[in-house]
Amino acid sequence: MGKSWKTAGKVEKAQQKGQIFTKLAREIAVAAKAGGPDPAANSRLRLAIDAAKKVSCPNDTIERAIKKGAGLLDDGKVIEEITYEGYGPHGVGVIVECQTDNKHRTAPDMRHAFKSHEGNMGEVGSVAWMFERVGHIVGTKDGTFDPDEEAIEAGANEVASDDEGGYEFYTNSDDLDAVRDALVKRGWKVTTAELSYKAKNITELNGDQKKDVEEFLNYLDDMDDTHRVHATI
Repeated sequence: MGKSWKTAGKVEKAQQKGQIFTKLAREIAVAAKAGGPDPAANSRLRLAIDAAKKVSCPNDTIERAIKKGAGLLDDGKVIEEITYEGYGPHGVGVIVECQTDNKHRTAPDMRHAFKSHEGNMGEVGSVAWMFERVGHIVGTKDGTFDPDEEAIEAGANEVASDDEGGYEFYTNSDDLDAVRDALVKRGWKVTTAELSYKAKNITELNGDQKKDVEEFLNYLDDMDDTHRVHATI
């Protein structure tokens, strides 16, 4: 659907490899650096901590990541957010958001990932035109309600059910915080609130082509420095 790439069981698979804790710690550190170490005043950090606790990430890992992001712990490594773009197999547009402490490692690894799956990593802007920058909010709410009405009242542009019993709301990028706050006031439990990419058009694929693309997206998702993957499918 052109939203962040997700596969059922991905969290459990990553946790078994110990990879998910590293990725969660990076997001916590980046969030703390961007908005401060107080989760009460930093919604991105609060959501990152909640996500980490949901998969039983150790408290000391969480606390260390906050201190690192806040500049209270110097281990000589700086985490950067870098975005890569390109075409995957069968012309699918792909944007990969990475969080890395070594961009000189990440760039060639990403280039190899595209090339080894019959794709081509491009320059900045090469496929960005295929997406729009949006606010992406995921949440759940108890009781009976009309999701379309909830979206309208909160100021969201679009709403759709997800695969886990919740709903995804899309907003203008500048309206993310306002819509999130409005949903919370209306009784929603927000689990994700972030800037994201949404495909403007979906690439048409047959069954075999879709398998090729899914294999590529899974490969990207499993890479150590990958944070989020977006594709025109």
